[in-house]
Amino acid sequence: MIPHRSLAVSCQARADNPLHGPAFMAAMAQAAEQGGALALRANGPADIAAIRAVSRLPIIGILKRWDDRFPVYITPDFASAEAIAAAGADIIALDATDRPRDGEPLDRLIARIRDELGKPVFADCATLEDGVRAAALGASYIATTLSGYTPETEARKAFGPDIALIQALAKAVSVPIVAEGRFEQPEQLETAFAAGAHAVVVGTAITNPREITRRFARHAGV
Repeated sequence: MIPHRSLAVSCQARADNPLHGPAFMAAMAQAAEQGGALALRANGPADIAAIRAVSRLPIIGILKRWDDRFPVYITPDFASAEAIAAAGADIIALDATDRPRDGEPLDRLIARIRDELGKPVFADCATLEDGVRAAALGASYIATTLSGYTPETEARKAFGPDIALIQALAKAVSVPIVAEGRFEQPEQLETAFAAGAHAVVVGTAITNPREITRRFARHAGV
């Protein structure tokens, strides 16, 4: 469903961002599609429904539920998955780490999404062990999304995309590997593909003008 050697664009904006809201994300998705994206990633039923209304590209849907008691916030339970599937998501992404979650255990959650919703599961992972486990549990895609964003992988955040994890996952599992996280330059996509990535998801470097502006401003001495 996600084409081989394709670019997927993550169209998300937090509440403090001026681009927050379904209308803006739908426009962002249209711009990404016109620019050559072959898949989209979006957060929450409202944004997903707005994007589905203007695009037929595959949507990797998530629902972020923040809870200070639990570190897992990306589609932590079946109700979240059901909501974004109903809004038009083609693929359900979730946190596939072994951290505590307020919802079904990972094996049960993946099974329910596949069996009850009929949707493929996109497993956001931080480590090789995460990816191997998620593939064994039936995930259709394994992604490097959370590398650098968990306590045990935080040191990797300073070194750009986790190419070593892409390579390790590509050797260890038979399902498609999706590279995601800290892609800032177009040339990095070719490196990811050479390492074994099936597709690459890019977010901030394309869809967050505020952060892009900050990068330029730092070089201008602002």
